[in-house]
Amino acid sequence: MNNIIPIAPRRPTSIFLAILRVLLGRNDEKKFMPRIISLAGGLAVLLMSACQHPHEHHAEEGVFAVTTPLRQDVELTREYVAQVHAIQHIEVRAQERGYLTGIFVDEGQLIEENTKMFQIMPLIYRADLHRAEAEADMASIEYKNTKMLADKDIVSSAELALAGAKLNRAKAELELAQTHMRLTEIRAPFSGLMDRFVVRLGSLVEEGDLLTTLSDNRMLWIYFNVPEAEYLDYKADPEQKMVVKFQMANNKMFDQEGKVETIEADFDNTTGNIAFRATFPNPTGLLRHGETGNIVVTTKYPNAQMIPQKATFEILDRRYVFVVGDDGIVKQRPISVAAELPHSFIIDGGLEDTDHILLEGLRKVQDGKHVDVKLEEPAEVFAQLKYHAE
Repeated sequence: MNNIIPIAPRRPTSIFLAILRVLLGRNDEKKFMPRIISLAGGLAVLLMSACQHPHEHHAEEGVFAVTTPLRQDVELTREYVAQVHAIQHIEVRAQERGYLTGIFVDEGQLIEENTKMFQIMPLIYRADLHRAEAEADMASIEYKNTKMLADKDIVSSAELALAGAKLNRAKAELELAQTHMRLTEIRAPFSGLMDRFVVRLGSLVEEGDLLTTLSDNRMLWIYFNVPEAEYLDYKADPEQKMVVKFQMANNKMFDQEGKVETIEADFDNTTGNIAFRATFPNPTGLLRHGETGNIVVTTKYPNAQMIPQKATFEILDRRYVFVVGDDGIVKQRPISVAAELPHSFIIDGGLEDTDHILLEGLRKVQDGKHVDVKLEEPAEVFAQLKYHAE
């Protein structure tokens, strides 16, 4: 009877070493032994990992946090870069050629309508006026004499008509001379604020030369650019009157409110924006033409339904949340977002106030899966969002 000698099962490392010894021989064994041991150890780890069953790596899923939507009044503000324009802002130019012989106002001065501002040398035009007056007087006397003779049938009616035509021409020449004389005086067409002088006393100016500018700042037009999507939202309510505020360059708010009354005709193809125009009263004259700042638009959402942004996810162009039912089953549900705030959304469709929405682990669950949950109060959740935002 043959004796059976039990052979102890060899570990994977021992088997690997035995094979290498046969292949390399004794002489090479000592030379490569450190590397052999290192490789053998790594192979043993891989073999042991491969022998483990999949259920041994099943991770404990834990408990997921859920909350409900929060209800509160919200004011959402948007800012747009804006530029101030006076309703009336004109260039004051010379209407006649000559030397500037008088300046009767000062730079930065608030002047009343019809105030005399500049005087251009009137000597030539005054002489023309006197000549025209004399010719008109002479034509008038000639007409009277001719009419007296015509009444006595001494001259024909044709001569009387010719004398009348000469009188009318003289009167026209007089009116033209008077107009040229008036144009040498430049008066303010409306009450406004003077800008800097482009010319100085004694300068020779040509007809049409710029002298200064004049601005009526009692009412202002402030322009700001609005994206196309917000323009469409605004036009969706034709009765809406957008009330806006103006933030000045020193970050302080202007003390008057403005109303959007006009929208430009065309969009800017390079930016996709369209210009809105808001009208502001400026009773103290604080704002001036050319200033810049920000238009602040405030939209009120009374009793708004809010959820954290982190509780949502997007698929294509729709936004979703995971709603957990009383039975712990997760259901994917689309929602409608009315507005976006830092770290939260205002919702206008898709959720009830009592719905439990998943706050975390959105990548670990799927539609129809059962999960264990813990409810967190929405006020505490939003307080944490605010804390992290700060």
